Amino acid sequence: MLFEIKDGTVSRGGIPVLSRFSFEIRGTEKAAVVGRNGAGKTTLLDVISGKLDLDADEKHPGAGIARSRAFTTGMMNQTFAEDPDKTLEQAILEAVMSGKPAGYRYSKDRYDCEQLYDRMLTGFGLSKSDKARKLREFSGGEQRKIMLIRLLLAEPDVLILDEPTNHLDLESVEWLENYIRRYPKAVIMVSHDRYFINRTADVIWEVSGGQVTRYPGGYTAYTEEKAKRYRSRMKAYEAQQAEIQREKDLILKFRNKPRKAAFARSRKKILGRMHPVQKPETDDAVIHTGDLLPAHPGSKWVFTCTHMKIGYEREHPLREISFRIRRGQKIGVIGPNGSGKSTFLKTVADLIPPLDGERKMGVHVEAAYFDQLSAEITGEEAGKNVQEWFRGRYPQLSEKEIRDFLAGYLFRGRDLGKTVGSLSGGETSRLVLAALLYSGPNFLILDEPTNNMDIPAKETLESLFRCYRGTILFVSHDRYFLSRVADALLLFEPGGTGIHYYPFGYDHYMEQKELARSGTDIAALRTAEDQRLIEELKAVPKAERFRLREYSTEEATLDWRFSLIRPELEAACENFRNICRKTEEKRLRIPETLNEYMHAAPGTSQELEAARDAWTEKCLDWYDVWLDTREE
Repeated sequence: MLFEIKDGTVSRGGIPVLSRFSFEIRGTEKAAVVGRNGAGKTTLLDVISGKLDLDADEKHPGAGIARSRAFTTGMMNQTFAEDPDKTLEQAILEAVMSGKPAGYRYSKDRYDCEQLYDRMLTGFGLSKSDKARKLREFSGGEQRKIMLIRLLLAEPDVLILDEPTNHLDLESVEWLENYIRRYPKAVIMVSHDRYFINRTADVIWEVSGGQVTRYPGGYTAYTEEKAKRYRSRMKAYEAQQAEIQREKDLILKFRNKPRKAAFARSRKKILGRMHPVQKPETDDAVIHTGDLLPAHPGSKWVFTCTHMKIGYEREHPLREISFRIRRGQKIGVIGPNGSGKSTFLKTVADLIPPLDGERKMGVHVEAAYFDQLSAEITGEEAGKNVQEWFRGRYPQLSEKEIRDFLAGYLFRGRDLGKTVGSLSGGETSRLVLAALLYSGPNFLILDEPTNNMDIPAKETLESLFRCYRGTILFVSHDRYFLSRVADALLLFEPGGTGIHYYPFGYDHYMEQKELARSGTDIAALRTAEDQRLIEELKAVPKAERFRLREYSTEEATLDWRFSLIRPELEAACENFRNICRKTEEKRLRIPETLNEYMHAAPGTSQELEAARDAWTEKCLDWYDVWLDTREE
């Protein structure tokens, strides 16, 4: 055990923040600290870093902090304090050289450190030319990157990070995730980025009610284990409450009967000695588990487009896409800002017309569109309270039905009496989404639905969308939300280079992306046009024993793979035949089949041999695809 707090209490301004809590750092564990705002997460980090001491506790002599050895800590917080006239080079190297021996300046370790320093600059989106710039010339986000680089290069025994992903772009966050996973020492971090935690943490420490509780695993494992523990504790609490009520009923029944008075007194003593089981605190999030069905299922094909050009200027369209959405799919749209994602959603929702091509909504498809503008409530509507506003949309509902429904969206008690205009942006979005979902659409088109929402609200919506049995097309930058909801992805490549369909979830995509970085091909990556062709193949009936069935995904994918090879194979074959004709060699018979070709006499010219080799190569490509399917 590198570091341990046992029965510690820490206060700020004389008010206890954490009471009789325990905490530990084991070896090189990567630990994430989670909890509500104000629960004491930063206080815990300050204790670990040595900025804050535990309260003196004479009543509990065993309480305090224990260390297995002396170790260094390094902490990155939310502020940047540094001499603004130093260059980036000076700031970094001074931090790295601090505490190093004199010979370090000329050692291999120093050289290795500078090599790592250059890689970090690139990883965080900076360049080597930035080394000569003064710190005051960098933006706030860039200064946080510099602070993080300094801290990582110092390589303390315990690395403490407070919201390290703030102001970092996605590429920098992914670089940091990979670095932390490989970091050779312990890491303690606080972050609201649940996907970042999932990718880096070995253990979760939850700060709640003045206590710190350990959960092994990443964020998803933590939520699952927390729910399991809650159910167990609630079961124990309810069992004890039932037992208490049974004892009270016995006491009440027999206390006035002389022959049973002793029995009643004994039951009363048992009741008095019973150790009470505390009712567990309910989680802020509401986790929905039952199916959420649309009012009508709608047609099998929800939306189809062919060579649909999107944008606002016919001469300069943002994208062209051919695609097909099947009923029940939940497709996440990802890509850099300005790549046309929101424009695509608006075009699908028929809010703006396509510049060219065809688009078609399926029969009986009832689409509902949501973005941040549609979540704005103004005028007289903003003056109504939450319950009145919702009743105005669904006057047929009783007050109880409205309260019960809105409770599933985290509007409870006094929340129902708040005016809509006083709600935060996240709360307003949540209310509008609740009204939208109650109408029972079968096709949701959502643009950043969780913007400005806290974690409980996000987790509530995640569970709702996972239970929803309609179709969802959505844009989101929240990677954890994407990983929990999307079962397929549309990838908008930067610079208008293309749109790709990925037929699996976000976690799978990230795994394949890392393999691609290491030189491995991502076989599942297809263009959206390819996916449309596969879906059309699947929809074609295929005869089997005098009845019709649809192609399976495997069969459709095989046909798609053959279709990629066929044009080149046919072209190579035709080229070889043409050269054969031009040779005017009587002894050379033009082969009509592959078997004839394999036994044909060898050619006499280099051109003929090259054509023969090219055709052979394409035939082998075709054979390899067929062989792959046999092995599968």
